[in-house]
Amino acid sequence: MHNIGIVGAGSFGIALAHLLTDNGHQVSIWTRSPERVRLLSEAHGDPDKLPGVILQPEVRFTCDMGEAIEDADAVVLVIPSVYVRETARLMKPHFPEGALLVDCAKGLEESTLSPLSDVIREELAEKDPRIVVLSGPSHAEEVGRGVPTAIVAASNDQNAARSVQELFMNPTFRVYTGSDMRGVELGGALKNVIALAAGVADGLGYGDNTKAAMITRGIAEITRLGVALGAEAETFSGLTGIGDLIVTCASMHSRNRRAGIFIGQGMSKEEACNEVKMVVEGVNSAKGAYLLAQKYHVEMPIITEVYRVLFENKRPADAVADLMLRDKKAE
Repeated sequence: MHNIGIVGAGSFGIALAHLLTDNGHQVSIWTRSPERVRLLSEAHGDPDKLPGVILQPEVRFTCDMGEAIEDADAVVLVIPSVYVRETARLMKPHFPEGALLVDCAKGLEESTLSPLSDVIREELAEKDPRIVVLSGPSHAEEVGRGVPTAIVAASNDQNAARSVQELFMNPTFRVYTGSDMRGVELGGALKNVIALAAGVADGLGYGDNTKAAMITRGIAEITRLGVALGAEAETFSGLTGIGDLIVTCASMHSRNRRAGIFIGQGMSKEEACNEVKMVVEGVNSAKGAYLLAQKYHVEMPIITEVYRVLFENKRPADAVADLMLRDKKAE
């Protein structure tokens, strides 16, 4: 048995707590909100977001970061990307030196365009964390119910990746190890932007042909940018590339796809995000991806059009028309 501190009490944090306790580990969950601590403690779960997922009584909920992570063998970070730097600073006084840091956050830091593992490493440098990125096609709603799922634990430290594999893997949750941490992070962040585009197409009333085009041309764009940033092209053919992209573009569990549907139906991005009632990571990642594409001179037409719809008030139908009428190309 290991002590695991989960930082973040959203639906994926709760689902992972359920999985880890089933694996025999002791779990503590930190959240900033005392009211959420009370609600989660009373229900032993989140019946609104994850109905039917009941956590074991031994799971502890707390607003005290020290109580959550000081004795942890591994700390699992499951929060929106916009809060990663701030939360890493809160963790720093309490983080056990040399402990595993499992990063499940997906996105890019908007101000620096940095992958989140770089942000964490910068803030926790004195603690020498063993950072592992855990990513792949894994909706919380299905992980919590024990639906068979496969995911990747990627790290520059393969011993750390194998340790995470050992902690998380069970008969319904298969964990592969990988070494291309940059590629796994970029795949997890940028697929949300393509899912927004797929949702917009759904909202406009387009069909399966359009969705397939978005997915296949989207993975080509993600791969081009990933390679430009030092990732391995092969990574994007795996679970955290095409696998995560398929599930995020196709499922109604996907908050990014749902937000895209609302935008395609005429809502602003603010209205769409309010309707989804959860953080839509693809909005922030769209800006970061667009700026990275400009910086590294990478052609990313789908992500460019998503950016223009979100931040330049371009009509979604015009964006799709401009994608279709681009100069003739070979695949």
